Amino acid sequence: MGEIVRLQKYIAMSGAASRRKAEELISEGRVKVNGSVISEQGVKVEIGADKVTLDNKELKVKDKKYYIMLNKPVGYVTTVKDQFDRPTVIDLVGDEINARLFPVGRLDYETEGLLLLTNDGDFTYRVTHPKFHTDKTYIAVIGGGVSIQGMSALRKGVRIDNYTTSPADVTMLDASAGKTTIKITIHEGKNRQVRKMFEAIGCKVIALQRIQIGQIELGNLPLGRWRHLTSHEVNYLMNG
Repeated sequence: MGEIVRLQKYIAMSGAASRRKAEELISEGRVKVNGSVISEQGVKVEIGADKVTLDNKELKVKDKKYYIMLNKPVGYVTTVKDQFDRPTVIDLVGDEINARLFPVGRLDYETEGLLLLTNDGDFTYRVTHPKFHTDKTYIAVIGGGVSIQGMSALRKGVRIDNYTTSPADVTMLDASAGKTTIKITIHEGKNRQVRKMFEAIGCKVIALQRIQIGQIELGNLPLGRWRHLTSHEVNYLMNG
C-alpha cells in the first residue's frame, strides 16, 4: 500500500504546482483522479495506486531521495516505530520531509550522536555493509581507569559474542576524577559493539557518543536537531 496524501499535496509532490496553486487547479476542474473530475478540496489519493491527471496529462510523484544527519539524544530508539511507544528518531524529524525515512544502521537507546536517515536503500547498503569498511568513531566515557593492557587489547581485537573484533583505533583523551575519556574508531558496527568491547577488558561505558562516520563529522549540530547532507557528503558515502 502506498502513502495516502491529500490531492493538492500529491500535485505539489509531482512538481506540477505549489499546494496553493494546486487548490486553484482543483477548483477549476482541471484535475482528475482515476478519470473522474475532482473539484472539491480534501480528497485523498494513494501514491502508486491512483491515477492523477492535470489537463489530461498524468502526474507522477517524483521519487526524491533524502539524506539526513541527526544528532540523536539519549532516550530515543533507532527504529521507525517502537512496540513500547518510546520516542523514535523519526519523531525528531517530524513531518517536514515528504518521505518514509529509515535509520542507516543503529545507535542504542543510551547512546547519542551522529545518525544518518534516508529513504535510499542503496545508500543504506553502502554505508552499513561490512565489506565497505566504513569507519565509525565514538567518544566513550569510562567509569574508572583503563589499563595499558586493555588499550592494547582493543587495538588488537577482543572476543565478544563468539567472535573477535577487528583491530580498533584507540586514543585516550582524558583521565581524571574517576573517569577516562577515550576516542575509539571501529568499522563493524554490530549491536552495542563498543560497549561490549569495553566490557571485554573489564570496563563500563557510562556515556557514549558517535561523532563521525567515515569522514562525515557531527560537528556543531545541536543535540536533537538534524540537517540535510550536502551533495559532497552523499557522494563520499556512496563512493568512498
